[in-house]
Amino acid sequence: MKKYTLLFLLLFITWGCNDEDFLNRDPKDVLLDEQVWQDKGLVFSVLADLYDRYPDYQTIENWVEFTNFDEAFASANPDYGRHKNQNYGYGDWSYWDYGYMRELNLFIKKCEAAEKLDPADRSRFAAEAHFLRAAAYFEMAKRMGGVPLILEPLAYDFSGDPTYLQYPRAKEYEIYDFVLTELETISTQLPDDPTIKSRATKGLALAMKARAALYAASIARYGVNTPQVSLPGEEVGIPAGKAVTYYETALDAAQRLITSGKYSLYNQKPDLAENFASLFYDKENNPEVIFVEDYKLKSGHVHGWTISNQPRYQAEEQQGGRLNPSLNLVQSFEKLDNTFAPLTATDSKGFLLGANNQVAYFNNPQDLFIGRDARLWGTVILPGTQFKNKEVDIWGGYMLANGSVVTADVLGGKKKLSVQGELQQVVGFSGPIDNLEFSAQTGFYVRKYLDPAKGSGQLGTQSDVWWIRYRYAEVLLNAAEAAFALEKFDLAATYINQVRERAGFTIPLTADQITFDRIVHERKVELAFEGHQLWDMKRWRIAHLVWNGVSTDLTSNPGKATESSTRPFGLWPYKVYNPGSPTDGKWVFKKIVPGPVTNADWFRMGNYYSQINNDILNNNPKIVKNPNQN
Repeated sequence: MKKYTLLFLLLFITWGCNDEDFLNRDPKDVLLDEQVWQDKGLVFSVLADLYDRYPDYQTIENWVEFTNFDEAFASANPDYGRHKNQNYGYGDWSYWDYGYMRELNLFIKKCEAAEKLDPADRSRFAAEAHFLRAAAYFEMAKRMGGVPLILEPLAYDFSGDPTYLQYPRAKEYEIYDFVLTELETISTQLPDDPTIKSRATKGLALAMKARAALYAASIARYGVNTPQVSLPGEEVGIPAGKAVTYYETALDAAQRLITSGKYSLYNQKPDLAENFASLFYDKENNPEVIFVEDYKLKSGHVHGWTISNQPRYQAEEQQGGRLNPSLNLVQSFEKLDNTFAPLTATDSKGFLLGANNQVAYFNNPQDLFIGRDARLWGTVILPGTQFKNKEVDIWGGYMLANGSVVTADVLGGKKKLSVQGELQQVVGFSGPIDNLEFSAQTGFYVRKYLDPAKGSGQLGTQSDVWWIRYRYAEVLLNAAEAAFALEKFDLAATYINQVRERAGFTIPLTADQITFDRIVHERKVELAFEGHQLWDMKRWRIAHLVWNGVSTDLTSNPGKATESSTRPFGLWPYKVYNPGSPTDGKWVFKKIVPGPVTNADWFRMGNYYSQINNDILNNNPKIVKNPNQN
């Protein structure tokens, strides 16, 4: 039987391969170029894949990267190592993707030649690809400095001589100039439609232009403080004389978006804290959002930010608690009278002090944070607050009359508070318990981007909250920073005050109160957990000062941009057990450093630009290494 089957198969193949019609048939599982480039839907599917490869670093999918610095602690045992390393690797945060760049160049070339496409569709598709290419070069410049500027889809001719494919690195400012020129050109070719959130628009081109120009300007202005972070060919470092022009470009682009009236700050809810939290998950007529990676339930494109980071105790499944915001971040949120209230004064046991240098007592744990910037409550889950209409049970134990503490090593654990007493709960169901993963080891959980929808905490459902890459508040802050650098202090105050007013501040900052420290601070609290911190610290050339490798105490000056902040601190609330005393039943707070934090963050000069790996250097002798990486 096998012999006949084989003979029949050979005859079929022989007959089929001699059939001219068979040989000329179009394949059923492969689309040819000429088929793709005459069909709008097929071209868009190719473009959608290019959008999906947009380069990000810290995101709601790659959330653990937020624990690399001082914004948060990683409350998951596999990630404790992030708090034990003494320094960052030189290759960290690198991005060198010329495979992606070649596909973008190919798309642009083929799109421009696709005469069977409707001219309007062809123009938009090409402009979007130009946008993605500009975005990729911007991302490479942020991480690597100057990179080879390749605008054609290169192909090897198999001659044995690859030298014509070897491009040197462009100067760093040449990459920024290319990005800015591209964005200006396509801003008139993209739709001017603020309802489009996940594709390129005119508003997005202007927003990115403002950001990119601000980055270039900062490197030019502040690079003089780190002269060793440069190369003689200017592949790294931007001449100081270019700073003013870049700041002017940034301000112009931001103001064009602002005055267009197409976007505005999100102000949909009367509760300012809930309003700020809602901005990140409200997809209905959200006027602030400019560009996102979107998700959709039951589509296969969902994410687990809420599952990973929701308060674990009341979660829909036993998941959550992994990202704990730091006290470093929490104390950075000002009081509404425009003053800072650092949470650093403690007694010998670490308990917070109040008036007369005595331990501070509170009726409720939330009372410590009343009167602060509403963005705190919209960014961080504080002890005693709610998520999904359930109180988050965060407290560290009981403090007895003698100052000792009674707690347990399991969530919601029970013990006796006196010899004759009964067993009762002595620690929160969300902790904190030191070294117990998923508990609130800093005393806080993250709030920003958490999805309040039913099912978002379930593995089978997850969340479709979008990841916001550009929003209007950042544009205002970019405009403020550029105006400040250009000594237009009144204008800078106007833009910053718009952002602060939404957060509940009623006393506007004056022009003479706008300082570099204020600029840095405002970005820190407005843009926390949005992927800006690392790049801001690098472009301002202060990363090595803040993450200096020294295990310093928590700063008592959170409004100072260059204060050392190398370890994530925590703040634990305790109930007071002292029957008969007026303090019985009140609350106190203890400042701590989570046990897994054993080394200080150390950002070295060689970290300002990521290392170019040896494969790239060996394959292209024209590529020079980045500095300070011996």
